[in-house]
Amino acid sequence: MSEREDLVSAALAWQGRFGCAPAITSAISEHDAALLVGHDDASYAHDCVNRTAVSQGYDFTLGRLRYQVKANRPSGKPGSFVTLVAKARNYDWDRLVWILYDREYVLLEAWEWNVDAYRASFDGKKRLSPRDMRSGRRLFPYAEKSAA
Repeated sequence: MSEREDLVSAALAWQGRFGCAPAITSAISEHDAALLVGHDDASYAHDCVNRTAVSQGYDFTLGRLRYQVKANRPSGKPGSFVTLVAKARNYDWDRLVWILYDREYVLLEAWEWNVDAYRASFDGKKRLSPRDMRSGRRLFPYAEKSAA
């Protein structure tokens, strides 16, 4: 079993026991985004060796590009679905990847934005939705039935 699978399994077991999954979506999504844009596990681990949980601006690099990652997952409660997407709080990155998961942390869709297009599209908006994020460049297949 991979480290990702171990982490997801532990989080889902925790959620089953205590009702709420631990906050692992950021860690999982940063790893998944890195793989989607060209890292493998070894290069991603090497890239993140000096990063901390409170590092600001971007989540990882690939080549000369700095990547910021945002992700959503429904709560796991029956009928829950994602309606709001967190906005980036700064523009100290080159590319943003938004990922949507299902309740089991299975990747449903991923979209990429360059910083200029993101700023032009969303700087004046207070709230973003999955529909907004789907205007970016598709990195991972999106099926209409999986839309949240």
